[in-house]
Amino acid sequence: MLLEQKMNLVIDFFYFYHLKIGKQRKETLETFQKQKVSLTIIYKKMTRLSIVEVLKLESGVDVNVSGWVRSFRGNRFISLNDGSCMASIQVVVDYENLNAEILSKISTGAAINIKGALVESQGKGQKTEIDAKEVNIIGTANPDEVQKTILQPKKHSLELLREQAHLRMRTNLFGAVFRIRHHMAFAIHNYFNSKGFFYIQTPIITGTDAEGAGEVFRVTTLNPEKNQEADQDFFGKPTHLTVSGQLEAELAALSLGKAYTFGPTFRAENSNTTRHLAEFWMIEPEIAFADINDDMDLGEDFLKYLINYALVHCKEDLDFLNERGIKEEQQLPAAQRNEFSLVERLNMINSNEFIRITYSEAIKVLENSKPHKKKKFKFPVEWGIDLQSEHEKFLVEKHFKKPVIIYNYPANIKAFYMRDNDDGKTVAAMDVLFPGIGEIIGGSQREEREDVLQKKCKDFNIPQESIWWYLETRKFGTVPHAGFGLGFERLMMFVTGMSNIRDVIPFPRTPKNAEF
Repeated sequence: MLLEQKMNLVIDFFYFYHLKIGKQRKETLETFQKQKVSLTIIYKKMTRLSIVEVLKLESGVDVNVSGWVRSFRGNRFISLNDGSCMASIQVVVDYENLNAEILSKISTGAAINIKGALVESQGKGQKTEIDAKEVNIIGTANPDEVQKTILQPKKHSLELLREQAHLRMRTNLFGAVFRIRHHMAFAIHNYFNSKGFFYIQTPIITGTDAEGAGEVFRVTTLNPEKNQEADQDFFGKPTHLTVSGQLEAELAALSLGKAYTFGPTFRAENSNTTRHLAEFWMIEPEIAFADINDDMDLGEDFLKYLINYALVHCKEDLDFLNERGIKEEQQLPAAQRNEFSLVERLNMINSNEFIRITYSEAIKVLENSKPHKKKKFKFPVEWGIDLQSEHEKFLVEKHFKKPVIIYNYPANIKAFYMRDNDDGKTVAAMDVLFPGIGEIIGGSQREEREDVLQKKCKDFNIPQESIWWYLETRKFGTVPHAGFGLGFERLMMFVTGMSNIRDVIPFPRTPKNAEF
């Protein structure tokens, strides 16, 4: 029998067993027997269910679940959560007939296994509950020790949660954040696969700096106490952790047509802010035979797909974060509150075409704005500046009230690989700006002309010998091509409404912090 057929039978057996539909269940069992499938093995695999699965079942079936105790009230009611969803399930134990030793070990933080009947709940707040027939302790938790941690059932500050990052995924807040992170990562791969992109794993250790900023983490095997030359190092040359996979992704696109990277990148910036990490993840697609307009089209379509995916597949977690956000906003001064809730901001992305304006047009809007005329901007507004957060915030949230794509930036504030426009002043670069987050995508049409690219390397002090292979791609069938970078954590901040980038990555790496 084909594996696919076997899997279908397993699904059928699972479904009919738990719903106890007599005739259909009998027919399914007979089908298994005819195909000589081992029911014993299958049943063992399906013995324990996750809580998200149990909550989808109707009452009247026996279930087997494991999880961690969130609370235990009156020696009778256990709130059990296994991380599979936001919701916990209520377990009712018969404490009078439960072994006293087991009863004493049921405490907040403990891991337990429950076997019992799923019944209609007699209390409010849940449709069903488990009438426990068997309770097994898997792992104990000392109540005195629990009181010192964020596992105790009360509200904790985000600062304390960061200090105990090894436990924070056990909370509702971070359970929601990291379930959404999983779904977003899956959606990214799903989107590009459906669009014919090829996933390329670019190197983490590299000898090139795509941004030319020099803020890199060196990688070496040389002994600092010995006077050793660079050619004695492991790779025979200076190397560092990558700041971007873009240059290598371009090589893939110029061979395969469409490619993308999705992996960790590193910046040795001494920036201890709510928007910077030393280690973060980047999504970097590259497309051949494409210009800046194709790049903007891809960026807008990609972002709308991801936001819609989150709204459809992460509803429970987003509803929780939305309510949390509303409560947090109410504690802020009116001037600092977001005009829209989290879910409203997400829907705004889906329901609006992104505004596209040139950098020059954006500067004119800012120069004619009330904040500029009344000198309320902290940073000056004039052609040639690198737009600051306050400028981006005004354009997106106050002026257009829509996502904005700004393109054709001054050449001297952008990277060497961006294509020069015919005006001699600007490059075909684009940034996508979101409400509450500012720049979420930065991209450009890449400079495909060998002579122009060589000149730009000199202007930006990029040693040509270090990227000879990159330059050589312009010798053999060079074509217009484009791409962009999307910081995964920036996306996560927008989707979850979290205000600190350290709260959307499981184990943040920041200056003076490499804990956990």
